[in-house]
Amino acid sequence: MAKVAVIYYSQTGTTHLLAEAVEAGAREAGAETRLLKVKETAPDEVWGNNPVWKQHREETSNIREATNDDLEWADAIIFGTPTRYGLPSAQLKNFLDQTGGLWAKGALVNKIGSSFATTATAHGGQEATILAINTAFYHWGMIIVAPGYVEASQFQSGNPYGASFTSNNGQLAPDEIALTAGRLQGRRVAEVAAQFLNGKK
Repeated sequence: MAKVAVIYYSQTGTTHLLAEAVEAGAREAGAETRLLKVKETAPDEVWGNNPVWKQHREETSNIREATNDDLEWADAIIFGTPTRYGLPSAQLKNFLDQTGGLWAKGALVNKIGSSFATTATAHGGQEATILAINTAFYHWGMIIVAPGYVEASQFQSGNPYGASFTSNNGQLAPDEIALTAGRLQGRRVAEVAAQFLNGKK
């Protein structure tokens, strides 16, 4: 059984819902999973005055914040984030920036990595954000597994890089096409991780 960590940042809940679908797919494939969020780094005066942002923080207060120990525990790591100008959110980047100790000792070498993203608008940088996250995997010596076009449903979602969704500036929740893509990504990562682990044995 592969151990899969789904680690995400979500401001208003869109990426959170997609992360839940990704985790569900990994569990369907028999993986042991951890659904984790990264630490909020925006100051209280920023998010506290935004009712949707504040509500989402309260609704997900039971979800544990990820640590480097979770990265060491996992056989596969899947990151998710909303885009920020075609880049990962500062909150996820802050988490990545604290992994130097793991990188230095090679603790993440040969783990499986994958990523997904959400945007407020069409062409808002989903693919660019996924590729930016994957750059960290290259530095860690990980093996990237993308969903690809391995099932017919992927021709509906249209993104072989990773699950993605456009929320129309927060007006829309992930639809069944996006959730199906998320479950596929989680399942595929878990299956490939299990195959890799069995091959090592």
